[in-house]
Amino acid sequence: MASDSRHIVIVGAGIGGLTAALTLSKAGFGVTVLERTGELSSVGAGIQLSPNASRILIDQDLGPQLRANAVYPDAIRIFSTRSGGEVTSLPLGASFAARYGAPYMVVHRADLQSALLTAANARGSIDIRLGVAIKAIRDTSDGVELETEAGETLEADALIGADGVRSAIRTEVLGQATARYSGRIAFRATIPIAAVPETLRHVTCVWMAPHVHLVHYPISGGDQLNLIAVTEGDWNGEDWAQSVTRAEMQTELACNRSDAWPAAARDLLRAPDSWTKWALAAVDPRFDWTRGRITLLGDAAHAMLPFAAQGGAMAIEDATVLAAALLSQRDVPAALKAYEAARKPRVSAVVDLAAANGRIYHLSAVAATLRDVALKSLPARFALARQDWIYAWRAA
Repeated sequence: MASDSRHIVIVGAGIGGLTAALTLSKAGFGVTVLERTGELSSVGAGIQLSPNASRILIDQDLGPQLRANAVYPDAIRIFSTRSGGEVTSLPLGASFAARYGAPYMVVHRADLQSALLTAANARGSIDIRLGVAIKAIRDTSDGVELETEAGETLEADALIGADGVRSAIRTEVLGQATARYSGRIAFRATIPIAAVPETLRHVTCVWMAPHVHLVHYPISGGDQLNLIAVTEGDWNGEDWAQSVTRAEMQTELACNRSDAWPAAARDLLRAPDSWTKWALAAVDPRFDWTRGRITLLGDAAHAMLPFAAQGGAMAIEDATVLAAALLSQRDVPAALKAYEAARKPRVSAVVDLAAANGRIYHLSAVAATLRDVALKSLPARFALARQDWIYAWRAA
């Protein structure tokens, strides 16, 4: 471990913030993590961790904790309601892990956050403080000074805003734009895996339909199935999440129409008693994340639509690049600028990919038919090769 006397404050104890705490700690930095809420909670039930993210977590010694609750899907299967069946499948077995040097895993967000928190608490150089609200931040040539609402003053060499899509560091400190509503609404729920057909229990599935799609995969060690259905529409109200009944959800997603959903998908959509409805917001990364000794990480810098399964992975990647940049040079503002410059092209490309996938998933009529023909004609090895730029990524 490198020796470094610099101290970093991270605002936000989500997946990105805790991963950054671990990577910075392992690089020799002292880290304080400030979280406004008094108890950690995770948004959404499941998260997919492709090899570009899972290898970083394994390198941070989280492998044993993750294996206790993670699931390693056999494949990603894509179905089209237009074609009435499966149009392609991407194998995710042992050969996949060998190709990329790390596995594709799916895990409950709470299990991942718990593993990160346990690892962070075990590091003597990481101090995690819950229930701490920040009153003022002053960035100087010598460091960053934070004043909490409780009257405490903290000093650091750098401040990392990992406070999510609605980041106060981005909007109030850096003066950048608020997150924008994307025009997409996600319905999320979980059901016992026993209620799922055997053929759908060990895979990640995408069901494409006109103006809507369904994604599901196993979590919680294979005991639960995570369901996410995404549709298009307006959003009313300031709250970005609402509880909805089964009947309300089925009406919005036309769950009872056989021409809208195949029987297997309809059965899954009908299974949960209740759903949580989320307004999907996004943050375009093409702005200045960094000012002096302050920068952003994860959703605070580049919240993306979940149609590439890379939102969490990009935050995890951010963490390792940030640590490397700060370790490579003593000039903190220059290091933070180098981190931003290294990350922005990649996350911008992934943001664009996710947006494009969302449009492709929701095609209708002739466009959907052409999409399905193209997917069916592409051999699995070529489909996999198209993902190399994402999955094979490693920090320089």
